[in-house]
Amino acid sequence: MHWPLRTHLRPQPFVPLSVSFRLLGLLPLLFFLAQAFYYLRRGEAGHILWLCNIGNLLLAIGLLFDQPVLIRVAAVWLIPGLGLWFWFAVYQWGFMFTSTLAHVGGLAVGLAALARVRVDRRTWLHAFIWYLFMQQLCHFITPAALNVNISHKVYEGWEGRFDYGQFWLLTTFLVACALWLIVKLCAKLWPPRKSFAAAPV
Repeated sequence: MHWPLRTHLRPQPFVPLSVSFRLLGLLPLLFFLAQAFYYLRRGEAGHILWLCNIGNLLLAIGLLFDQPVLIRVAAVWLIPGLGLWFWFAVYQWGFMFTSTLAHVGGLAVGLAALARVRVDRRTWLHAFIWYLFMQQLCHFITPAALNVNISHKVYEGWEGRFDYGQFWLLTTFLVACALWLIVKLCAKLWPPRKSFAAAPV
């Protein structure tokens, strides 16, 4: 007598992206290059390394080379990046064409890609590690006056409340919490695809 095999759901193995979809990565690559050209002309190359700007390059690499982890990290960072860009850049200086492409266009591509590759529960940790890496890189290679990714000093307007060490600990904690929450919400929209698999009897 044969007993029926029990089945359970488990995450589906990674499904490669189609070549046509991967070519979508050319868009964030163009967005990044447009921003890079703009800042190079102004003599402010360090601004290219803001997480939103470099996120377009990361997204382009992830799409073109079919790397889901890179796609997820870039897309997750472009989500809060839109609000931060609007508040700290658009509100003060107005819309700029290349910046709008990088933030609005980049996010649109990122969300479309995220819907394909889905969200892994470790994505928040990968995004957090990327943040720490980029912040330290900016500390060593960008001018302190630009304060890219808050890598040199307390953000303007908060100087009297914290020294940089306290400010770094606070912002790092808040970033970790925000990334965890964003990934949690994204996982509700785009959870890993499930497939049936036989369980031991």
